[in-house]
Amino acid sequence: MQRKQFLKTGLSLLAAAGSLLPAAATAQAAWPAGKTLRMIVNFPAGGSPDVVARAVATPLSAALGVPVVVENRAGAGGILGADAVAKAAPDGFTFLLSSGSAMSIVPLITPRLPFDPKKDLVPVAAAARLELFLVARSELPFTSYADFIKYAKANPGKLSYGSPGNGTSPHIAGEMLKSQAGFFSVHIPYRGSAAVLQDLLGGQLDYSFDPGVAFPHIRTGKLRLLAVGSAQRSPLYPNTPTLAELGLKGFDVGTTHGFWAPAGTPQAIVDRLNTEINKALRLPAVAEAIKNLGAAPTPMTPAQFGTVIRNDLDRYAVIVKERKITAD
Repeated sequence: MQRKQFLKTGLSLLAAAGSLLPAAATAQAAWPAGKTLRMIVNFPAGGSPDVVARAVATPLSAALGVPVVVENRAGAGGILGADAVAKAAPDGFTFLLSSGSAMSIVPLITPRLPFDPKKDLVPVAAAARLELFLVARSELPFTSYADFIKYAKANPGKLSYGSPGNGTSPHIAGEMLKSQAGFFSVHIPYRGSAAVLQDLLGGQLDYSFDPGVAFPHIRTGKLRLLAVGSAQRSPLYPNTPTLAELGLKGFDVGTTHGFWAPAGTPQAIVDRLNTEINKALRLPAVAEAIKNLGAAPTPMTPAQFGTVIRNDLDRYAVIVKERKITAD
């Protein structure tokens, strides 16, 4: 009897101290059996946001005890999918997996957004910080970054590069490269990184900043890795230099994929989703899927994730203004 009373008292003290146990219990009740969670990805299937979403969906479904369906709603640099979630009921059954660029860059270059990302969506959990890799078709007459730049300068407008859409981090990286290295090439926006990769392999594009989906083709030699677009070298390719090392001072472009919910979603639901997503990110299978993109899982609190996005927004605001980058 004394032991039971001790346990009850201990749990009461934890609750009074602000433990997450009450929030978790409340949020658990918010997902009744038979109702499906919609995880909307604002980029097409096959891209890095889609890979992350599908890796997390299975363990999240098991943890919550309800089906989790991944739904791709691509278009307008991620705006269409994000808008669908912003306008969804804040009941815990619809949330967004987005690249960070769709939440930090696209709003800077889109004059009339159908929603306000700061007011209509709330951060739930970060998933992974992805770096960008400068890759080119192996058939092109250069094998190094230095020779690539020489070729690009000698042939202005001959080369083309693709991005998952205007305002995405690969687009920003491409414009920064052209500006800092001093050459001109044609930008072609697509509806996701998988489509960029397809045309790169097919010869319709010459190079791109890839978020990790091209690694299998780098290994087979179909594509050539020229440089890394982050501040540090990639542990997967430690012998490949960064663009900063190659002379582009301060070149550091990456994006944090993460989860968002409609504004007004109860905090208990946000906290429960955050807890279960962070648990999923620590599972070996999920971590491996993210590692294969050249990234690492980034479990953090909703507040920490919000800070990351705000910092990216401030950083990219300077870049967009300096490079005069627009959505056109």
